[in-house]
Amino acid sequence: MDADSCPVKEEIVEIASRFDVSVIFVASYNHVKNDENCETWVYVDIGKEAADIYILNHSRKGDIAVTQDIGLASTLLPKGVYVLSPKGILFEEKGIQTALDLRYLSAKARRKGEYGKGPKPFSVHDRERFVNELTKKLSNLAGY
Repeated sequence: MDADSCPVKEEIVEIASRFDVSVIFVASYNHVKNDENCETWVYVDIGKEAADIYILNHSRKGDIAVTQDIGLASTLLPKGVYVLSPKGILFEEKGIQTALDLRYLSAKARRKGEYGKGPKPFSVHDRERFVNELTKKLSNLAGY
């Protein structure tokens, strides 16, 4: 779980406990928390991609990763990892290239000084969709 800026940590802990699934939060040393509950936290260097590299190297087929990083998602999907955004969007192989292309075009426009509105703020609806999608995915994997 890419924990550096994830707004649904509490929901992940609650849902995972219902399915008796362990959770590993991965964050940089810049984001050390004192209220870590009883979940496992792994802290990595503060380098830009350190958390992503750790997640990529330690995830296995059938794991669920929560991240809003499209690049990380694109590297996890071929490994058979289910990737869910904090807004409840399930990344899939068939749409990841389009998402990467859009990310590239947005970055290119920003380098030219063109700035859009940015992403919509995280909403109650996003949180609800995330809870529903994670619950559904864990339920399916558990065979319910």
